[in-house]
Amino acid sequence: MRPEPDNETQRAKAAWLANLRQSLISPVSAIVGFSELLQSEVDRQALSDVASDLDRISKATADLNTQVDQLLHPETALKLTVGGDESVQRLRHDLRTPMNAIKGYSEMLLEDLDDLDASHLQGDLVGLLDHTDALLQQIDHLAALSDDPAGNSADIPNAPQDTAAMFANLADSMRSIDPIAETELLTGNILVVDDVEANRALLARRLQRDGHQVWTADGGYSALQMVSMQPFDLVLLDLMMPDINGFDVLARLKEDDALHDIPVIMISALDEIESVARCIEAGAEDYLPKPFNPVLLQARINAALEKKRWRVRERHYLDQMEAEKQKYKDLLHSILPQKIVTRLNQGEATIADRHSDVTVLFSDIVGFTEMSAKLPPAHVVSYLNRIFSGFDRTATELGVEKIKTIGDAYMVAAGVPDHRDDHAEVIVEMAHRMLAQVEALNREVDHPMHIRIGIHSGPVVAGIIGSHRFLYDIWGDTVNVASRLESTGAPGQVQVSEDTAWRIAHRFQVSDPIETRIKGKGQVRTHFVTGRKPPAK
Repeated sequence: MRPEPDNETQRAKAAWLANLRQSLISPVSAIVGFSELLQSEVDRQALSDVASDLDRISKATADLNTQVDQLLHPETALKLTVGGDESVQRLRHDLRTPMNAIKGYSEMLLEDLDDLDASHLQGDLVGLLDHTDALLQQIDHLAALSDDPAGNSADIPNAPQDTAAMFANLADSMRSIDPIAETELLTGNILVVDDVEANRALLARRLQRDGHQVWTADGGYSALQMVSMQPFDLVLLDLMMPDINGFDVLARLKEDDALHDIPVIMISALDEIESVARCIEAGAEDYLPKPFNPVLLQARINAALEKKRWRVRERHYLDQMEAEKQKYKDLLHSILPQKIVTRLNQGEATIADRHSDVTVLFSDIVGFTEMSAKLPPAHVVSYLNRIFSGFDRTATELGVEKIKTIGDAYMVAAGVPDHRDDHAEVIVEMAHRMLAQVEALNREVDHPMHIRIGIHSGPVVAGIIGSHRFLYDIWGDTVNVASRLESTGAPGQVQVSEDTAWRIAHRFQVSDPIETRIKGKGQVRTHFVTGRKPPAK
């Protein structure tokens, strides 16, 4: 009994076969490609004088391709030695017949191209001849192979010097696939779709043995129903089914946003290149012809599951990026008005606007400096946070623009960046609510506080300042006067300028005019807001 070859010998044979296929298929594929290009060009331009010779080249190319396929069958290829059997030697010899035909007709065409007005074919004809010569050299090299199927070509005269190294490298690389069945497999929820019960059962058993959770469907409609009801990590989809074919099932899956990312491997008895190409173009992850190789199927499933896991990770990272982006947007919107954010995003580098009719409010906590010196820092920050957070909520509710806080001072405006006719009324309403919030907080804390509020209406300039911690700010005499009205006002009171008073008189009660000295303005007439007017009956 002949002893079984060891793994080292098997790997060496596999490497030798791989090298042989590489050496022969590359030039053959090039010959076929150039022949097809020439045929296409002749047909396109109706070059009848060239057609007959090119037909002979095409037939010889087809014959060559068939014979090389026979030669590369594993059992045949391993006999390609000097001492190989007679049939293999004959086949090797017969390869020269179509190659000689290709060379002969190509050379004749090259000589006649100018007379045939087909000089543009010269490049493809030269390429055809070059690759035919390369294949002839490879065939001649086969005659120099030793009887050792492992391919000890380093000892072969005229063999390429790197052939032995190439064999050794390839054989060593192939060691990694020897224990493929022992590697850790990814597992998942897999749907097997096939209208033949025996096929479904066999494939399901194989997948379950590998640790997968398996569901089966006997047709396209049932498969679509199942994927809509529960998540799957992978679908193994038969192409030919009686109710709805696998290609249409695949197309519907890829058209559905909820199901689009489920990997699909097509399994079918059809192995034509058109079927494969259509499925891959439609979104299939892979394509395996029946009967499938179990090891190859296992590898394809593993690859598909790994891709899906990477897609899940990618989606997770994208969601995280989107969440961080949203945080950035929220933070930006908390600092700047929405309209200003939009303008910045549109590329405006300098934002500065003049607004002719705006109302500005300043508030300040009376005696805050003395109080903060007596209280622990945590209490001071807590008080300010509760007060200003309440003011912020009120500003948002009323649609007025918070400008900034400076220590214990709080500043808002209405009419910027978007104009509104009721800017004075809404700012005074804001002031009343601020006073009410402070009074409510005083009932809960041990150290009651009071605020002064000053309001003035008029023109301002508004824009963005800074490049690091930038902010939206307003400037002008209107701002200065509002600040002075706050500082000269009374605790728990809202002092407004005459410009503001006449704007709100229809809605709020104001005191008689008061002569107030304002720094930089001298004596001016101001008013205190004493309450809201009752609604008209």
